[in-house]
Amino acid sequence: MNGRPWPVALVTGARKGIGRALAEHLLDRGYQVVGCSRLDADWKAEGFFHLRTDVADERQVKALFREIKRRYGRLDAAINNAAVTSMNHVLLTPAASVEKMMSANVVGTFLVSREAAKLMQRRGYGRIVNFSSLAVPMRLGGQSAYVASKASVESLSQVMARELAEYGITVNVIGPSPIETDMIRGLSKDKVNHLLDAMAVKRMGTFADVANVLDFFLRPESDAVTGQVIYLGGIPNL
Repeated sequence: MNGRPWPVALVTGARKGIGRALAEHLLDRGYQVVGCSRLDADWKAEGFFHLRTDVADERQVKALFREIKRRYGRLDAAINNAAVTSMNHVLLTPAASVEKMMSANVVGTFLVSREAAKLMQRRGYGRIVNFSSLAVPMRLGGQSAYVASKASVESLSQVMARELAEYGITVNVIGPSPIETDMIRGLSKDKVNHLLDAMAVKRMGTFADVANVLDFFLRPESDAVTGQVIYLGGIPNL
């Protein structure tokens, strides 16, 4: 790194799926990566440090950032990937499911972003990337609470983008197309085909698709790109 400190990134939900793929991608790009999940990670890599953290628990999130500050003294990027979903018709959705999704998806994104911004503010530089879903522009049936939570993440991110711009911190959102993860495997084949048919790019998404957009958002040259939502797959934002 030409004598400069290695950049540090936090990836929530890094134990598996998109989170793990992005953590490994950032390691390959020269980052020191902190991962967190509600369970212990079952993988290790040089430059990767993992902590059990429930992102919806404020005390645990603050403890996570104290450890990041102690170990690295900085944070360059925060990737809010951790999420909870549940498929149910609105008439069959219990309040507990709604509360769980709002807590993990919205409160978790808020807490991690807030604490990340506090640490980034010290250096006048930072990149926060949050995750939405194609379910938002598609108004996907059977996922009313999940869609509400991810729509909230988008609005939250756009307001934070305005509030944090003066500190050199950008906040952007990625809405991946369907990728072979546990979340998608829970959908029926007909539902997945319906998703693909509605997209301009009629194929399953890949981790590389997401990493490509992430790289763009993380670039130092992307300092004027903030408050943006990029959906993959060419879905129209209805």
